[in-house]
Amino acid sequence: MFSEELVASAQSLLSLYRQAGLRLATAESCTGGLVAALLTEVAGSSDVVERGFVTYSNEAKIEMLGVSQDTLTAHGAVSGETAKEMALGALAHSRADVAVSITGIAGPGGATATKPVGLVHLAAARDGRVLQAVHDVFPGDRDAVRLAALRQAVGLLQDAVQ
Repeated sequence: MFSEELVASAQSLLSLYRQAGLRLATAESCTGGLVAALLTEVAGSSDVVERGFVTYSNEAKIEMLGVSQDTLTAHGAVSGETAKEMALGALAHSRADVAVSITGIAGPGGATATKPVGLVHLAAARDGRVLQAVHDVFPGDRDAVRLAALRQAVGLLQDAVQ
């Protein structure tokens, strides 16, 4: 399903988490669960992957992760503020030690003048605080944007162990 390179990165990440004795959770919007799917592509990943949240709608972000309606109204679903609340919410609503979140506009529609297709916000949280929040505008079609976001999320999860 995934490229050999992506599966190898997942195997490496899972080993890193095992060695550190950490579990992780994902909170995904525009990737629709791709990060969780990549990690669970590896047999035996259940000792590291605690759970994954696919929160595509604003309602799901609020109900499952505790994202504030005020944040969504003020900044929108595709924002750094929402990504941070998603990551913190994934920690609060799971038994994971580390969480990563992704929200963005994968396209082909949904863009605005200030939020173009390819804009993705990600955050990683650990110990009840945001460790990293990043954003980028990834080029390409919907698949390319989602795969780029997936790769960046894996990188954030790797950094969170340090």
